[in-house]
Amino acid sequence: MKTSLQQSAALRQELRMNPRLYQAMDLLYMPLLDLQQHLKAELEINPFLELAESDEPDPVEASEEEAEKPEKDSTDEVDWEDIILDGFEVGGARPEYEERELYRPVAVEMRSLADHLRDQLQMLDLTERQLLFADEFVGNIGDDGYLRATLEEILQGANSGGWQSEADDDTSQPYVMEEAEEMLRIMQRLDPPGIAARDLRECLLLQLDGGEEEPSLAYRLVSEAFDDLINHRWTELAKRYGVEPKAVQAAADELARLDPKPGLQFAQSGEEYVVPDLVVQKIDGEYRVFLNDGGVPRLRISKVYQDIAGDKKKFVGENREFITQKLNSATWLIQAIEQRRQTMLKVMHFIVDRQREFFEKGVEQLKPLTLREVAEVVEMHESTVSRVTSQKYVQTPRGVYPLKFFFSSSLGTTTGEDASSRAVKAQIAKILSDEDPGRPLTDAAVVEQLKQRGVRIARRTVAKYREQLGILPARMRKRV
Repeated sequence: MKTSLQQSAALRQELRMNPRLYQAMDLLYMPLLDLQQHLKAELEINPFLELAESDEPDPVEASEEEAEKPEKDSTDEVDWEDIILDGFEVGGARPEYEERELYRPVAVEMRSLADHLRDQLQMLDLTERQLLFADEFVGNIGDDGYLRATLEEILQGANSGGWQSEADDDTSQPYVMEEAEEMLRIMQRLDPPGIAARDLRECLLLQLDGGEEEPSLAYRLVSEAFDDLINHRWTELAKRYGVEPKAVQAAADELARLDPKPGLQFAQSGEEYVVPDLVVQKIDGEYRVFLNDGGVPRLRISKVYQDIAGDKKKFVGENREFITQKLNSATWLIQAIEQRRQTMLKVMHFIVDRQREFFEKGVEQLKPLTLREVAEVVEMHESTVSRVTSQKYVQTPRGVYPLKFFFSSSLGTTTGEDASSRAVKAQIAKILSDEDPGRPLTDAAVVEQLKQRGVRIARRTVAKYREQLGILPARMRKRV
């Protein structure tokens, strides 16, 4: 066999993703707050970008003037001198938002559950040895307030820590089970009530007053018949304790007012701020769509480079390459921002037209809608519509909703039209909220009521929607 080198010509098609297309897709996906941060970062790294002043001409006029110019080559070798001299400005804030003052929320440090418990322990008359042991308990209490380790595990952790103290020889001795049980009783007397419980039953008992000569019925139900209680066996419990079923139910209502996770009131879950990307308002009987982009920086090509553009001697070699690269990046970013604005408006206008009954009458009138339907009407790819609607919110006369809220699958009706699954779920919630508590509706009964309203649905689908709504089965909803 003889090896050799040779050249050949071949023609083939390839689909390559332009880096700029990646950037445009990322801009579509970004929520409003992320877009603001991204544009601020671009302002810092690209000298060709600068903020437009509020007293400059309307950006819409600037956009129209730019549209009248002949199209430029899409390659890197653009006529950058003309762009610098003429300026480039597209999009930007709506005039009514320009004078609005913006305030940044300030995070306030909150006391954690561990801090709250340690503060109380410091006020108790405890020895150094007990305080060290108590800290081991605090470290094993979860955010919900429950003790996440057994007493044996806590003992092992405390004894393996090698606590030593020159001031008190007792701290050098290993802890024993009697000390662990005593410390558990101390921890369970702290605030909030129910803290350091090992399960739900113990948490409820700690919140009830069991020190009376005659324990309350609620206390006895939790202490002696917890399984029957959580399964709502009112009749059996009434016979067992010699009371009326209504008394058992009243005791259960008392228990329902207790806190099953007492530690969560101290949980430091960071506050999440939702800023609507779009606003829908009803003006003169018509729904209008606006972009809530008042806080988005208005960008333009830097005027500094416009002033020095006449000196062609400076734009040779590496200088020209740098200027061409940064200028192309700046103009592309400004165009991508405008494209994002127009795409969002186009999609939201279609949603408003399609879901007009929802804006007029509520969620029960929501119509089925898919990304593909929107993509076909607005003449965009389905993935583009998905990016536009992801993590975006709209402020409407009925409240603030994520754009994904308006999309749902369809169910058949007797009239031949489709009904939104979200609207059907709202109808189920309404039907069950209006039921007779003494004779709660079964899933099969709900199917019949929906059939009378023209909705065809299976019983298992009703059961699935009911569970998603957090509604118990009929047997457990019954009141006596």
